[in-house]
Formats: sequence, C-alpha cells, structure tokens
Amino acid sequence: MTRTVVHAGFTIERRYPSAPVRVFSAFADPALKARWFALPQEWVGAVHELDFRVGGREFNHGGDPSGRTHTFESRFHAIVPDRRIVFAYDIHLDGEHVSVSLTTVELEPDGAGTLLTFTEQGAFFDGLEDPAGREHGTGALLDRLAGFLAK
Repeated sequence: MTRTVVHAGFTIERRYPSAPVRVFSAFADPALKARWFALPQEWVGAVHELDFRVGGREFNHGGDPSGRTHTFESRFHAIVPDRRIVFAYDIHLDGEHVSVSLTTVELEPDGAGTLLTFTEQGAFFDGLEDPAGREHGTGALLDRLAGFLAK
C-alpha cells in the first residue's frame, strides 16, 4: 500500500442566538455536550467521555448500523472560558488511523448572540477519509449544536 498524507484545512462560521457563556457550556459540560456531539444511542457500544480541562481528553466511540466502528479521541491544549477552545484529535475507523487534526473554536459576542468560528487543520492518511467530507460533517455537527441551543 502506498502511504500518503493530504494536508487540508477549513473554517466554518455559525451565528447562534445564545450568549457566548451558553455556547461555551455546550462544549464544556459533559451532559450538555453529549446531547449534541455524542454518537447516536442506537449505535453499538456508544461511549462518550469528556474531561474538559487543559490536558484533559474527550473520547467518543461506537459502531454504526453497518458495523463500522468510529473512534474520536482528543486532548485539550488551551481553554479561555467563554472565548476559545483549542484541541487536537485523532480519528480511527475500524481501528485504522485516518486523520489527526488541530482545531480552534472561537466565540465572539454578536449582539445578543455568539459568532462561533471553527478552524481545523488536518492531516488525512492514505486516502481513508476525504477532507471535504470532514468539513461537511463538522458543519452538520455545528448545525446540531444550533438545534440544541434553540431548545
């Protein structure tokens, strides 16, 4: 097998009608984050753990209905309450290491709400994952966050 690495990055902005403190809490509080980020409960062996602190980790693992396992594991590198979160994460599919990413989430007051800027820089291995698919999936997660915040 030929080993390749594709380096790609993207930035996604979202405006939420909630204050930065509430958006930040949706990332920081394990019970809140599980409501919009954790894998669907119908997935086999779905596990979500969050230790939100510098040096802490987040772990999300489970098997989709087709039987494919997905693992997300991150480490937090910088946290500024209500303003910024920086973390690096690995993705594994069926035990195969498919990518490593560095992510920055920035929260800015926007009227009565929040402007969220999500910037990711990734290394994608051996054609196992498409960077455009990652950007699309991240956008979908941020839309799920919007749905959660709207409740």
